Formats: sequence, C-alpha cells, structure tokens
Amino acid sequence: MTANPRITFIGAGSTVFMKNIVGDVLQRPALSGATIALMDINTQRLEESAVVVRKIASTLNAKARVETYTDQKKALQGADFVVVAFQIGGYDPCTITDFDVPKRYGLRQTIADTLGVGGIMRGLRTVPHLWKICDDMLVVCPNAILLQYVNPMAINTWAITAKYPTIRQVGLCHSVQGTAMELALDLDIPYEEIRYRAAGINHMAFYLKFEHRQKDGSYRDLYPDLVRAYREGRAPKPGWNPRCPNKVRYEMLTRLGYFVTESSEHFAEYTPYFIKEGREDLIEKFGIPLDEYPKRCIEQIARWKTQAEAYRSADKIEVSQSKEYASEIINSVWTGEPSVIYGNVRNNGCITSLPADCAAEVPCLVDASGIQPTYIGELPPQLTALMRTNINVQELTVKALLTENREHIYHAAMMDPHTAAELDLDQIWHLVDDLLAAHGEWLPEWARGAAKQRVA
Repeated sequence: MTANPRITFIGAGSTVFMKNIVGDVLQRPALSGATIALMDINTQRLEESAVVVRKIASTLNAKARVETYTDQKKALQGADFVVVAFQIGGYDPCTITDFDVPKRYGLRQTIADTLGVGGIMRGLRTVPHLWKICDDMLVVCPNAILLQYVNPMAINTWAITAKYPTIRQVGLCHSVQGTAMELALDLDIPYEEIRYRAAGINHMAFYLKFEHRQKDGSYRDLYPDLVRAYREGRAPKPGWNPRCPNKVRYEMLTRLGYFVTESSEHFAEYTPYFIKEGREDLIEKFGIPLDEYPKRCIEQIARWKTQAEAYRSADKIEVSQSKEYASEIINSVWTGEPSVIYGNVRNNGCITSLPADCAAEVPCLVDASGIQPTYIGELPPQLTALMRTNINVQELTVKALLTENREHIYHAAMMDPHTAAELDLDQIWHLVDDLLAAHGEWLPEWARGAAKQRVA
C-alpha cells in the first residue's frame, strides 16, 4: 500500500457533489496527500471540477495531486477507492421522458428515480454503465472499494453484487443520518444526544430504535413524542423542503409504528395510498409535491451556472464537513480507525425476513478489513411486507438486466405498487412500450425496438 490513497471519481462533472466529497477527504490528515483522479465525458465540466479540487487543496494546504481523464480505464488504473456519481441521460432528455410519458396515462410521480416506471427505466439505463466500471476495475484495480452514489440505489447494488460478486462495493445514501437530523430538529433535541438503529432497503429503511440519551446515561424511546407532536400539529416542522411538508412519513408512522428514513416526496410514490387520480384532496392534505424532481433539476442547473462562475473567479473555496459517508469509509479503511456507517450491500442473511440476494441497507462496521455488514435479524412483519412490494420491482428489473429478457420489464412495472394502483394491465403494457421507444439508444440494445406480441 502506498503512503497516500488514489481516489478515482467517475462522473466527476457532478461538481457540487464531488466538491463535498473531496472537501471531506482532504480535511482528514491521513488523506490530505491523496491522488484525486477525476473522470468525466464532459470535458468542460471535468475541467471545472479540476479547478474546484485544486482550489480546495490550496485552501486546506493539502498536498493532494489532481489528475483528469476522459478515459475510464486509465482513470481507474491503480485506484484504491472508486467514487461513482452520474446520471445516464441527464435531466434532458431522460428525466423529462420518465415524467412526461407516464403523464399521458394519468400516472403522476414525484421523484421517479428509485421505484415506479421512472425508477425501472433509470435502472435499465444505469446498470450497464456500472457493469462497465466493474469490468475495468477487475482489470486495473481489482481490490479497490467501489463507493456507489447512483440511483436507483437498490437496483444498482443488487445488479452489481449479482454479476460481480468479487467487487468490494457499497451503495451510499444520506437518508438515514439526514432524517435523524431532521427529526432531532422536529423534537428540539440536539442530534448528538440521539441514538438510533435502522434497517431495511434503500429509501425504505426504518428506525427500529430512536432514542434520547438522558442525563443519567439511560435512553428514552422517542416514538411516543413523535406521534404526539404530529397529532398535535407541532411536527413536522417546515424547512427541509418547502414544497413538501413531510406529512406522508408521519402519517405512516401512526399506521406502522416506525418512521421511514427517506423523504415524504419519495415515499408517496413507493406506496399505493397517496397519489390517486381524482383524489386531489390527498395531494392537498399531505402536501405531495408532484413533479418535484424535474423542478429540482431545473433549479440545480441554474444554480450550478452561478456557482461555476463563482468558483472560477474565487481564490479560495471554503469547505465544511458534509454528512456523506465516503471520507469516513476511506479514512477507516486506510488508517484502520473504525467507524460505523449505513450502507447498501447484498443482504446475505443480515435481515432474515428479506431475500438473501436483495440489496439491504444496514449498519456496517468499517476498518482496515473493509466494510462489514452487521446482523439485524427479523424485521417487524408489517415493515417486511411493505418492503417486499418494492423488492419485487427491484428483483424483476435486475432479472431483466441479467437475462436480457424484455418481458421482465413489463412484469416489474406490473408489480409496482403505485403504477398498479392507477393503471390497468393494458395501460401498463402500453406505457412500458412507449417508454422503451422514447428512451431508445439510452437503453441497452436488447431492451430497444418494437413491442413484442403478447400471449393471447
């Protein structure tokens, strides 16, 4: 092992995200001399990212080395860690397609990047590119750890572990720690005084314990406080997303007894209960932000133009520690200093009530030996049942990709809770036909072309 790690960023043109991760990494003394290899197919965004990294290193007096690549395999050569963050097809045209085509059938969405017909299509576009990264890693950096920040997280993680079981990988999301911080604000309790344990699948993990440390060192269950605050109208507090008051998750807390770790705007489209044609009262009651993701994309594109100019003209770029896990993982593996993160990994019996081969989100110990998932056991049956409705869609999408069987794309859409609640079978089949045709070359070749004749 060399004195300093080599960290490769695939999709480094995602400059704001990359800036946060690099800023976290270079603030850690053991990592401040790292080689940062940036790779992207967009040369302008790549150079902008390189400028940002160099200015961060200068601001922090770090001895980091910065390299840029448009060739993926060269960027991966000798990497110790690989950070992946990209969106295949981007906002225009693919996100627009994922929203506009379903609308013709009366199927409305909020985020459409994880589940539903939007998540299925995004998985079909994304997984083949992740597999290409794994192919290259096996050749030029077989022992590197892949830190995967791409949605649909569960589909991606499942597909990687199914086809490339020797790749050391973890899917990373900030929903567990981010939601815990949000709930601490709702309860006016310092985040540092809260203890929690969560488990499930990405975007549908639940806090099995959510407790407040008392002055005598004991811990008090906070679930009664959360339910009471919701019923009395004191929670959720506004602020995290002004377009979504976060009532969906609190309502589900009162029905299930546990709080889900992903946002209300996401969770509303993972279930059949909240977005229904002709039921605008539900949209109003729960403040569901339809078409939220396209709005965010437009805002982020505009914001990036302003930020890029500011970064180009700035002498220094100040950074603070983000809530992402990447630098913590890299530091623990590189130094042996242990940490605990929440990661998406092959279940392998960590959650006994879920399939062994699905992608589970569980606490993981990280040290010099790598990422080691912890045992959870059986989940409460109502949580298991709800997760299985999402796992069905994930599994069929992964099966379609592994077997190159287009029929499983239709099966995945057929099993999606929100889609099935809104559309009949003929509508679902025609919708998938239209989406496959509209995405065209963004999809793997086997998924393209005219619709197959269905069995009568």
